[in-house]
Amino acid sequence: MILIIHAHPYPQRSRAGRAMLEAVRGLPNLEVRSLYDRYPDFDIDVAAEQAALACADLVVWLHPIYWYSVPAMLKHWFDVVLLRGWAYGEGGDRLQGKHCLWVTTTGGQKSSFAETGVHQVPFEEFAAPIRQTARFCGMVWERPLALHGAHVIPDDEIAAAAITFRDRLSEWSPDPQVASATRMPNDFA
Repeated sequence: MILIIHAHPYPQRSRAGRAMLEAVRGLPNLEVRSLYDRYPDFDIDVAAEQAALACADLVVWLHPIYWYSVPAMLKHWFDVVLLRGWAYGEGGDRLQGKHCLWVTTTGGQKSSFAETGVHQVPFEEFAAPIRQTARFCGMVWERPLALHGAHVIPDDEIAAAAITFRDRLSEWSPDPQVASATRMPNDFA
């Protein structure tokens, strides 16, 4: 089962996030949990979230980048759901061997994430805390997917990224033999 944890504070305003979700609707064995819709008061049902994670083979964290990180709700979700003794630490093996795919969007163009760009570092550097969260919980880190310039790129580029996302989920397999044939290094798509 594929579980998408969607965290966009203003999903109705998100061209890219909305396109990504629309592209995967109807895929078999897929559940989408939109955190801001589900928990507007930030009172996360930890047991429900952990139960959903327990059923998943692939966990997708889908969100925009906010100040070089995840939105507040997803950070809160990490804090209250990925608990010691459940997700990590002694007895914390519930996510061990599950796969994690990070799918994110940025407002800035790819060129703004370079030494000469406004952010002065490559975007890949922002992956470290997300990747380490997954790995610390014993998850297998999949090659991330990032869509840059979500506020300004044409609709056809967003549609192409959404198709890439759909293809990644459609082709994903927990079978190591199938996965090794399609899995790529930890570079961004």
